[in-house]
Amino acid sequence: MLIDAYPEEEYWQDLLKVTGGLTDEKLARIVIRASSSCRDWMRSHGVHFQPSLSGALHVARTNAFFMGGGKALVNAYFRSAERLGVKVRYNTQVTDIELDEGKFVAAHVGEHEVDGQRFAAERIEARACVLAAGGFESNREWLREAWGQNERGECPSDNFLIRGTRFNTGILLRRMLDLGADVIGDPTQAHMVAIDARAPFYDGGICTRIDCVSLGVVVNRDGERFYDEGEDFWPKRYAIWGRLVAGQPGQQAYSIIDQQAIGRFMPPVFPGTTANTLQDLARLLKLPQEKFVKTVEDYNSACRVGTFDHTALDDCHTQGLTPAKTHWARPLVKPPFYAYPLKPGVTFTYLGLATDETAAVHFNGKASPNLFVAGEMMAGNVLGKGYTAGIGMAIGTAFGRIAGAQAAASVGFGISSANTEPRHATV
Repeated sequence: MLIDAYPEEEYWQDLLKVTGGLTDEKLARIVIRASSSCRDWMRSHGVHFQPSLSGALHVARTNAFFMGGGKALVNAYFRSAERLGVKVRYNTQVTDIELDEGKFVAAHVGEHEVDGQRFAAERIEARACVLAAGGFESNREWLREAWGQNERGECPSDNFLIRGTRFNTGILLRRMLDLGADVIGDPTQAHMVAIDARAPFYDGGICTRIDCVSLGVVVNRDGERFYDEGEDFWPKRYAIWGRLVAGQPGQQAYSIIDQQAIGRFMPPVFPGTTANTLQDLARLLKLPQEKFVKTVEDYNSACRVGTFDHTALDDCHTQGLTPAKTHWARPLVKPPFYAYPLKPGVTFTYLGLATDETAAVHFNGKASPNLFVAGEMMAGNVLGKGYTAGIGMAIGTAFGRIAGAQAAASVGFGISSANTEPRHATV
């Protein structure tokens, strides 16, 4: 499943680099440590892991993949919870949260229909609550409000695709902000990946991600390169490309490779556009032919090829080219040529609720005694910007377990005897 160790300090330095220091070290290290010990717990609740994957992500040492992806994961957890006696209400939307001076009182559920049966609105009282309702990435109005217009008069968020569920509209996040919960994060920051522009508007998933960026060049609709495609290993850089594409005209770009790259990355669900000449490729993509061909030829001329090694930060780089390509720079000269259209794909937003090591929601710096938060709703404490592969799952797993243990403890249920601080759960 994992071929070698990924030490805590290396993980921390990777996270520190991609976030530019915009992270809470204490909470980040909780997540990192939890990621090394959570797999047996996950297996005990029906999650099945698969062998290491090959391809451009270089994740055999750092990332464990589970069978069936995210849907299989949550379905396994739902089944396990129901076996333990937890009542799960599907297709039921919580529309409001009722508080009393920072203490949770009740959740309000709107009228809804399940399997053709109508249910009335309901007020559900409880002694504790865990908020895990996601970000606002599926709320087009909120995204527009956050991103506004750019210098070209475009509304960039209108061209964003949503990698996950259509239901993360931020209803409870907005309600908590209105109720005065302490906030963290920039509303424009998100886990945003460059995905295939042909992907569905919602729920395209990981198979729409384009992982060949570091093996070629990326151009915008004007046929120009705009960033170093070989800056670092792909797991540490794939999540910056959504935001980079968001800054381009029309929020569109193209990943260009040649035959040499085939077999070196995980192929996406949609085939690339192919042509035997750069001129024909430009014509098929409706790019300015002369500009596009010059961009690729300038790149080819600038390549200083040493020993190509896509598993290392090799010495294949460009010279005298802006922007430079610092690794894996090989001339694109072997047809056929391939192009994949790119658009920003939002996975989740980083604006969320401030918390601490107990996962408690805070109001004016004071922890709620019985209201806790996990997952995307608090990920901004660890991710001020940027992303590294798997950290979102690690945050959800670590703080989901902490929040659950703290909610249980707040109503008198015991937690791990190994825990030396009664307010702090053991992950």
